[in-house]
Amino acid sequence: MISVRSGLALAGAALILAACAKPAETPAAQTTLTFSILSTEKAATAAADWEPVLADMQKATGLTVKPFFGSNYSSLIEAMRFKQTDMGWFSNQSGLEAVRRSGGEVFARTTKPDGGQDGYQSVIIVAKDSPLTLETLLKCDRTLSFGMGDVKSTSGTLAPMTYLFAPRGISPETCFKTVRSANHESNLFAVANGVLDAATNNTQSMERLTQQNSATAAKTLAGLKVIWTSPTIPEDPMVWRKDLDPALKAKISAFFFTYGVGTGPEAVRQRDNLRRIQSGPFKRADATHLLPVREMEATKLLLEAKGDAAAIAKAQAELDAVHAEEKAAKPAG
Repeated sequence: MISVRSGLALAGAALILAACAKPAETPAAQTTLTFSILSTEKAATAAADWEPVLADMQKATGLTVKPFFGSNYSSLIEAMRFKQTDMGWFSNQSGLEAVRRSGGEVFARTTKPDGGQDGYQSVIIVAKDSPLTLETLLKCDRTLSFGMGDVKSTSGTLAPMTYLFAPRGISPETCFKTVRSANHESNLFAVANGVLDAATNNTQSMERLTQQNSATAAKTLAGLKVIWTSPTIPEDPMVWRKDLDPALKAKISAFFFTYGVGTGPEAVRQRDNLRRIQSGPFKRADATHLLPVREMEATKLLLEAKGDAAAIAKAQAELDAVHAEEKAAKPAG
């Protein structure tokens, strides 16, 4: 049994040790920001297009901004999940996955350059001289080769599944002779060169090719036609890690929501930089930005459930939840 005197001595020693211990050090402020970029075309092209914006971001924030280019959507989601990246530009569906799996949070979205109507469309393209129509494409006689986007692509996969294939009970894998998954640029050139009979794409990707102002791009686009167009898809979201330091988020926000805004030569220069990435000045956004893609996802699952009571109930519950959130997000009046 420890005596009172011994107990006091031990307590005193503990106090002395505590007094001598170094105070807990405050974590150093983050000085590097790793920015992930969805490379729907060639990474080299994306790097050249984004470099001026990232250079301005580095100057404005005082942070070292490092780009991280992903060759597919999953690589960007996993990079954020393992904290290899801090923020990035995502498609709607991949952004939703980043929120669900990687601790991401939507804070901004792109806009149309020069104040155009926001949004874009998924399309299906064929060669201009092809006899293919949408009706013949959907005969599903397994004679055609078809190109789709990454499995997490909104316009390359989710939109055509939600609005075209699923409502008709069609699975591309059993409809076509072959189904190839690739980025938009690869699929576009594959159709133009006769490697694929048809493929998904989107209006933004085709506009981006137009901006290249090359004879090859012009000839390629002139040799294509669109046989299906989806309803409008929301602009792309910007996502950061939810656990970033609030001071860091404030620096990022100050840059994004003032860049390209206003008048004068500097604002004009910044808007020219934004046009290279097919955007106007960024706008604030939050989780409600992803409601349309969640609705598409739930609708697709509901259409595919086909008699599976549990699957139907799950998809319907998600669809009802989305509709409730959409109603709550609408301004009163």
